[in-house]
Amino acid sequence: MDHVDGMLPGGYWDQDGRLHRAVRLRPLTGGEEELLAGGGRAPAALVTEVLGRCVLRLGELEPPPSDVVRRLLVADRDYLLLRLRQLTFGDRVRAELVCPWAECGERVSIEFAVSDVPVHESPERAPTYTVQLSATAAAGAGDGDGDGEIGFRLPCGADQEELSSWAARDEPAALTALLMRCVQRIGSAEPPGEDRVRALTPLARVEIEAAMERVSPRVDRVLETRCAECGRTFLAPFDLYRFFFGELRTDAALLYREVHHLAFHYHWNESEIMAMPRAKRRTYLDLLAEEIERLNDGA
Repeated sequence: MDHVDGMLPGGYWDQDGRLHRAVRLRPLTGGEEELLAGGGRAPAALVTEVLGRCVLRLGELEPPPSDVVRRLLVADRDYLLLRLRQLTFGDRVRAELVCPWAECGERVSIEFAVSDVPVHESPERAPTYTVQLSATAAAGAGDGDGDGEIGFRLPCGADQEELSSWAARDEPAALTALLMRCVQRIGSAEPPGEDRVRALTPLARVEIEAAMERVSPRVDRVLETRCAECGRTFLAPFDLYRFFFGELRTDAALLYREVHHLAFHYHWNESEIMAMPRAKRRTYLDLLAEEIERLNDGA
């Protein structure tokens, strides 16, 4: 399969107010594997780079500019990573976990399908949203009229890129910075300015975050599984980025050996081989192995 079509659970709003959701995605090639093998970049930036190469079409944008991919909602990027994994490796996933029950602690093998991971569409699609804070939370939030009406947008890939290094060092500061990026209006103040966002009460922040969660699309990041040893069920957190990069990151030496093997036998140049999807490259390698074995058996 050279591509897959889908619908983003959220979608991208362009400057003309048009919503783009239909997406076409191609599988990874050796070029993306080489990029992932190199490392040295933050995961969010790598996701933007990989999706920028593999997303062939987004709504009427063909191909979508890299800045559009960067500004896709977090859940939309998660959805695309899931579909990219499915297209490159197939639907079935096998993983190893440790049973969290203290009386057990055994290593557990689990298997699930990418297509079974719940993807929840946004219940209300809009480029920006409004929430009315409670009277207690609104104290000091407005511009003097005390209305406490907050306008906000949802977090996107650009926010992840900008704040990923902060999150590792100082999570509270990163959350404040995210709020300053996403809150578009407080009362009649638009934009509200950093000082006004920083002055929001803890309760106001909680209510804004809850409003964001209510209207956000999402990909479930928790899997329910059962320990084969003790028979008890437990919830396993599903770190999508770690899963994606852990599985798709290819050892550079192995990739180059595969390229060398195909170039040596088929006389293709490097760019031709690196442009192949992973599955097609592995198919030729399997065929070569069978042919070499047949020739050796006949010697």
